[in-house]
Amino acid sequence: MALTETLPAIQLAPKGGHHRISIFGLGYVGCVTAACLSARGSYVLGVDVNPAKAEMLNSGHSTIVEAQVDDLVGRACRECRLHATCDAVQAVRETDVSFICVGTPSLPNGKLDLSHVEGACREIGEGLARKDSFHMVVIRSTMLPGSTRSVAIPALEAGSRKRAGKHFGVCYNPEFLREGTAVADFRRPPYTILGGTEPEHFALLRGLYDWIPANIYETTLEVAEMVKYCSNAFHALKVAFANEIGTLAKHLGVDTQCVAQIFVSDTRLNISPAYLSPGFAFGGSCLPKDVRALNYKARELDLNLPLLDALLPSNQRHIDRATDMILGIRKRRVGVVGLSFKAGTDDLRESPQVQLIKRLLGEGCEVRVWDQYVSLGQLAGSNRAYIEEVIPHIGQLLKPSLEDVLKGAEVIVIASQAVDRERLASCLTPSQVVIDLVNLDSARRPQLTGLYEGICW
Repeated sequence: MALTETLPAIQLAPKGGHHRISIFGLGYVGCVTAACLSARGSYVLGVDVNPAKAEMLNSGHSTIVEAQVDDLVGRACRECRLHATCDAVQAVRETDVSFICVGTPSLPNGKLDLSHVEGACREIGEGLARKDSFHMVVIRSTMLPGSTRSVAIPALEAGSRKRAGKHFGVCYNPEFLREGTAVADFRRPPYTILGGTEPEHFALLRGLYDWIPANIYETTLEVAEMVKYCSNAFHALKVAFANEIGTLAKHLGVDTQCVAQIFVSDTRLNISPAYLSPGFAFGGSCLPKDVRALNYKARELDLNLPLLDALLPSNQRHIDRATDMILGIRKRRVGVVGLSFKAGTDDLRESPQVQLIKRLLGEGCEVRVWDQYVSLGQLAGSNRAYIEEVIPHIGQLLKPSLEDVLKGAEVIVIASQAVDRERLASCLTPSQVVIDLVNLDSARRPQLTGLYEGICW
């Protein structure tokens, strides 16, 4: 696929200017990065091996379901600041900075699959081989410490037949985007981390982030890679910790909500209330695979790290508890409100809701599902591949409205924070049992005369 339009000849500006940027991978991280940087005035060229994604972006539409992104993409396309292509070589030649935002999924044994990163680096290298001017390669894909140095740089050098640090620069710049709030997170991250081998190369990137109100840390490649894993492992730990404490407190007759409220009020020692509210299991495209990757690396190094090793089993046990709780009611007709791993997104990858539904179906339950953000006809790429592999007949379960799911159901499972209280209450009957997996705020819970139960509070 050729470039839809050649980008203007604008030099890389160290501060306050318009940059020429190519972004490899138009999934969540890539699409959000493209939308936000083009909104700031940069000329952005998205690159993806999937022609459908490139066509979507060129038509002014986001490749993902994420608040504000579609509007940003549409505006940038109308103003000729955002384009897309499948031609990696030309994309490198037409830009000054290339962001790598491709996926790093888990292999069956838990090892991180870096084939997409390596492939993108080789393609960028082929572009560098035909380019005389200096070029920066910025990696945002999540990788274990040492991966940029052992995988990305060798692939770039092999493809370009040039030397990193001399003919082109390499920086590791991890992202801290949460699906559902990705644009806000991009604009106000906790910090910006630039990892590299040549400190002078950082100056070329500061201009991209000089408008962001966050500290910029310039460090080594390995430190930057590890901070991302440290963050994600701690987020996973907080979810599992809150759920286990909530479960124990519930069985002891202790007010879990009160315990959590007091505990998170200590922002000096307990760090932050984020992720520390008892709820359902964690899922999505980051936390599960990143914990697996850390555990795999620990096994390779013969290290015994029992806490990290316990995160995924603990998370799975929480899904087991939800399954047992629903089956314990001894009703077969189950309505599930929420399918994606988090409200405000259509991402079904490793969604605990998907795993729960699969278990219920295996136990002979009749399940109906509604999620306002998920439409089977719009699922694409790894999202569609995952759901077709896990629940191939999901189309028979998804219903077009909340009312279709609630009507006739004996058990209602609330698996999304995006629930309209009044609409939900108007559809429920006193005979129906409601199980809340996501711990809706008390002000948002429907006022019911029937049984309303939380999984760990």
